[in-house]
Amino acid sequence: MRRHLPNILTVTRIALTPVVLLLLTTQTLWAQAGALLLFMLASVSDYLDGRLAREMNVDSRLGRFLDPLADKVLVLGTFATLAFEQPETVPWWAVGLIAARDVVITVLRTWAEARGENLRTLPLAKSKTVAQLFFLVTMLALLTARHLPGPLERSATWMLDQSLIPYALLMVVVALTVATGAIYLYYHPLLSRAASARRSGR
Repeated sequence: MRRHLPNILTVTRIALTPVVLLLLTTQTLWAQAGALLLFMLASVSDYLDGRLAREMNVDSRLGRFLDPLADKVLVLGTFATLAFEQPETVPWWAVGLIAARDVVITVLRTWAEARGENLRTLPLAKSKTVAQLFFLVTMLALLTARHLPGPLERSATWMLDQSLIPYALLMVVVALTVATGAIYLYYHPLLSRAASARRSGR
């Protein structure tokens, strides 16, 4: 049981996602606060399952598949829901670029697995994940604060409806996301070997 704990955390993260999205679409203080809390717990579980897998020396193909899948389900699901709830701040074209990058890397990872190789996460890609989570936590916190009385409500409403700060943060996230995808495609050894093989066959 203990050796399966990392995968259990990963599956739990996937299971929490629809609850987070449902709460996010419910316009009450407690629902928004619940979405924020559960999203943060799910994000922490992403760190914990990876750390536990390393400490317990548990590395399985199932875990390597489920972990990035759980991240994409949580992050893209939250981005898409925010695009419905706050389209001025989170436009669909931005969500589309983030999703397209993840689809491309997922295809690349599947191709690598089919060839018996492991597509390791690049260090810069981890910073992309941190930036995405920071933006999403910030947005969920603002949506929660908007339901609180007094200065917090006024400040959150101004940030969401009038300020360009959240939109600017999103642009940084989109740029970093697309850049890391391009780096995977351009520099990854698996693609480099494939390109070399094509050139040598000419």
